Amino acid sequence: MSSPLEQLLQRHVEAGTIPGATAVMGAVDAEPHVVAVGSAAVGGPPMRAEAIMRIQSMTKAVTSVAALRLVEKGRLGLDDGLEEWLPELADRRVLTSPTAELDDTVAADRPITLRHLLTNGSGYGMALVESPLQQAMAANRTEASADPVSLGADEWLARLADLPLAFQPGEGWRYHHSFAILGILLARVTGRTAGEHLAEDLLGPLGMTDTAFWVPTGELDRLPAAYRLTDAGLLETEPAGGGFYAGPPPFDVSHAELVSTAGDFHRFLRMLVAGGVAGGERVITADHLASMITDQVPARNKTADSFFPGFWDGSGWGFGVGVEVSGQHIGRYGWSGGQGTTFYVDPDGTIAILLTQVELGEAMFPLLEEFQQLDWAGDG
Repeated sequence: MSSPLEQLLQRHVEAGTIPGATAVMGAVDAEPHVVAVGSAAVGGPPMRAEAIMRIQSMTKAVTSVAALRLVEKGRLGLDDGLEEWLPELADRRVLTSPTAELDDTVAADRPITLRHLLTNGSGYGMALVESPLQQAMAANRTEASADPVSLGADEWLARLADLPLAFQPGEGWRYHHSFAILGILLARVTGRTAGEHLAEDLLGPLGMTDTAFWVPTGELDRLPAAYRLTDAGLLETEPAGGGFYAGPPPFDVSHAELVSTAGDFHRFLRMLVAGGVAGGERVITADHLASMITDQVPARNKTADSFFPGFWDGSGWGFGVGVEVSGQHIGRYGWSGGQGTTFYVDPDGTIAILLTQVELGEAMFPLLEEFQQLDWAGDG
């Protein structure tokens, strides 16, 4: 008899929401059982439990831990300016209001810090309201989208730095771009690409051997197709075994996002649930972990225009993860990726991971919501 988790995913496969998915749900002390349903592509082979998925913004939790490890080694300070490694961020100009003309600016009151990056408070981020800044980001290819990055890390940062900040550092909240900058910071501080640093310092030690910024050419049969839901059904945006993440990219992608498997990401979350310890070794301190998974955003920064409507109703933001601060799941932390992925960890240690490859949108939200509400008992 199939589990409630398998039944949920199979129902959405049959409804045409997704072609397939992998998922894990259960107590942290249970042996993780990866559920695989559906197919790796419409009309393609069955989805494999070890499928390598584009996890997009779930990357933020991983790079947050990597940055905190550099703090613990004395190579970064949470509240120090970053111009030493990111000179592009020196002498910032700030719009007098987020919708002001691009030349209507004042000088930044303070430098951008690592804390600002971890809490989406740098002044850079998605412009959801029509404005000159939104238009400029679209024109210079620094806007955020579900599509892979189209510029190398240094070029992307140089173009972003040509634009003013939407608010004074630390005095607002805008999504995404702070974490792309964080990836470049990891590279600059360590003197190698973010991918190389993550592989040696975090992913390798945790046994996350299938997590990287691209899929090796010898493993491309494990990369499912990517889709977008349209009125006409599923539209393929990247083929199985192909697309941007297939093989080494043409430029430095330190500002980009990872691919991973349900099993790999479970190893990462299990470390967090274990208090920042894996294999008897401390990965991050208990204090940094506590900061990461509790709300770090001041109430004054939780403005209605900073993200999607209703986002701040019962929710907060730690370092790289969203945090439930009230309601049925208070204390739960997690986040989603734009290509139809999500995870959460409950205070009791329950871990849940869902990896599809269908771009998030109105038609996908019911699946994610049902997954968030599912009783994991019996799913192992």
